[in-house]
Amino acid sequence: MVNRAGDWYAQAERDLEQAAASERDGRHEWACFAAQQAAEKAVKALHLKRGQEAWGHVVARLLNELPLPVPPDLVERGKVLDNFYVPTRYANGHPEGPPYEHYGPLQSEEAIRYAREILDFVRLHLA
Repeated sequence: MVNRAGDWYAQAERDLEQAAASERDGRHEWACFAAQQAAEKAVKALHLKRGQEAWGHVVARLLNELPLPVPPDLVERGKVLDNFYVPTRYANGHPEGPPYEHYGPLQSEEAIRYAREILDFVRLHLA
Protein backbone atom coordinates (compact mmCIF):
# COMPACT_ATOMS: atom_id res chain seq x y z
CA MET A 1 0.00 0.00 0.00
CA VAL A 2 1.23 3.48 -0.88
CA ASN A 3 2.16 5.70 2.05
CA ARG A 4 0.22 8.97 1.74
CA ALA A 5 2.11 10.85 4.46
CA GLY A 6 3.48 13.34 1.92
CA ASP A 7 -0.01 14.11 0.64
CA TRP A 8 -1.31 14.75 4.14
CA TYR A 9 1.62 17.01 4.97
CA ALA A 10 1.27 18.93 1.69
CA GLN A 11 -2.38 19.61 2.51
CA ALA A 12 -1.39 20.67 6.02
CA GLU A 13 0.95 23.28 4.54
CA ARG A 14 -1.80 24.50 2.22
CA ASP A 15 -4.25 24.72 5.13
CA LEU A 16 -1.71 26.84 7.01
CA GLU A 17 -1.44 29.12 3.97
CA GLN A 18 -5.25 29.39 4.02
CA ALA A 19 -5.13 30.30 7.69
CA ALA A 20 -2.74 33.16 6.91
CA ALA A 21 -4.89 34.35 4.00
CA SER A 22 -8.02 34.26 6.17
CA GLU A 23 -6.23 36.24 8.85
CA ARG A 24 -5.20 38.88 6.29
CA ASP A 25 -8.83 39.07 5.13
CA GLY A 26 -10.09 39.55 8.69
CA ARG A 27 -11.81 36.16 8.76
CA HIS A 28 -10.26 35.21 12.05
CA GLU A 29 -12.66 32.37 12.83
CA TRP A 30 -11.62 30.68 9.57
CA ALA A 31 -7.96 31.39 10.26
CA CYS A 32 -8.28 29.61 13.60
CA PHE A 33 -10.11 26.65 12.08
CA ALA A 34 -7.66 26.34 9.17
CA ALA A 35 -4.75 26.44 11.62
CA GLN A 36 -6.33 23.60 13.62
CA GLN A 37 -6.82 21.63 10.42
CA ALA A 38 -3.21 22.21 9.38
CA ALA A 39 -1.92 20.85 12.68
CA GLU A 40 -4.29 17.87 12.62
CA LYS A 41 -3.32 16.87 9.08
CA ALA A 42 0.39 17.31 9.76
CA VAL A 43 0.27 15.04 12.80
CA LYS A 44 -1.74 12.48 10.84
CA ALA A 45 0.99 12.59 8.19
CA LEU A 46 3.57 11.66 10.80
CA HIS A 47 1.42 8.79 12.05
CA LEU A 48 1.19 7.50 8.47
CA LYS A 49 4.95 7.87 7.98
CA ARG A 50 5.40 5.70 11.09
CA GLY A 51 3.02 3.06 9.72
CA GLN A 52 0.10 3.95 11.95
CA GLU A 53 -3.43 5.04 11.16
CA ALA A 54 -4.75 7.99 13.10
CA TRP A 55 -8.41 8.82 13.56
CA GLY A 56 -10.17 11.75 15.10
CA HIS A 57 -9.65 15.47 15.23
CA VAL A 58 -8.03 16.08 18.62
CA VAL A 59 -4.55 17.39 17.90
CA ALA A 60 -3.31 16.96 21.49
CA ARG A 61 -4.36 13.30 21.54
CA LEU A 62 -2.88 12.68 18.10
CA LEU A 63 0.41 14.15 19.30
CA ASN A 64 0.37 12.05 22.47
CA GLU A 65 -0.24 8.88 20.45
CA LEU A 66 2.85 9.36 18.29
CA PRO A 67 5.48 6.66 18.77
CA LEU A 68 8.15 9.23 19.61
CA PRO A 69 8.72 11.81 22.33
CA VAL A 70 6.69 14.98 21.86
CA PRO A 71 7.55 18.10 23.87
CA PRO A 72 4.80 18.76 26.44
CA ASP A 73 4.51 22.39 25.34
CA LEU A 74 3.65 21.21 21.82
CA VAL A 75 0.82 19.10 23.24
CA GLU A 76 -0.40 22.19 25.12
CA ARG A 77 -0.41 24.13 21.85
CA GLY A 78 -2.44 21.32 20.34
CA LYS A 79 -4.98 21.75 23.13
CA VAL A 80 -5.36 25.42 22.25
CA LEU A 81 -5.92 24.53 18.60
CA ASP A 82 -8.44 21.85 19.56
CA ASN A 83 -10.66 24.60 20.94
CA PHE A 84 -11.01 25.99 17.42
CA TYR A 85 -12.42 22.83 15.83
CA VAL A 86 -16.16 23.33 16.47
CA PRO A 87 -16.97 26.81 17.84
CA THR A 88 -15.25 28.65 14.96
CA ARG A 89 -17.83 27.20 12.57
CA TYR A 90 -21.12 26.78 14.38
CA ALA A 91 -23.36 29.44 15.92
CA ASN A 92 -24.24 27.20 18.85
CA GLY A 93 -20.55 27.00 19.82
CA HIS A 94 -20.93 30.21 21.85
CA PRO A 95 -23.65 31.51 24.18
CA GLU A 96 -24.69 34.09 21.59
CA GLY A 97 -23.66 35.66 18.31
CA PRO A 98 -22.16 34.19 15.16
CA PRO A 99 -18.70 32.65 15.42
CA TYR A 100 -16.93 35.50 13.64
CA GLU A 101 -17.81 37.87 16.48
CA HIS A 102 -15.77 35.77 18.92
CA TYR A 103 -12.41 35.71 17.12
CA GLY A 104 -9.93 38.41 16.24
CA PRO A 105 -6.26 38.96 15.43
CA LEU A 106 -5.12 37.82 18.88
CA GLN A 107 -6.65 34.36 18.43
CA SER A 108 -5.73 33.92 14.77
CA GLU A 109 -2.11 34.98 15.27
CA GLU A 110 -1.74 32.53 18.14
CA ALA A 111 -3.45 29.71 16.23
CA ILE A 112 -1.22 30.19 13.19
CA ARG A 113 1.92 30.37 15.32
CA TYR A 114 1.02 27.18 17.20
CA ALA A 115 0.10 25.33 14.03
CA ARG A 116 3.39 26.40 12.42
CA GLU A 117 5.31 25.03 15.42
CA ILE A 118 3.52 21.70 15.08
CA LEU A 119 4.19 21.58 11.33
CA ASP A 120 7.88 22.33 11.99
CA PHE A 121 8.04 19.45 14.48
CA VAL A 122 6.36 17.10 12.03
CA ARG A 123 8.58 18.17 9.11
CA LEU A 124 11.66 17.45 11.21
CA HIS A 125 10.42 13.90 11.87
CA LEU A 126 9.20 13.24 8.35
CA ALA A 127 12.69 13.75 6.93
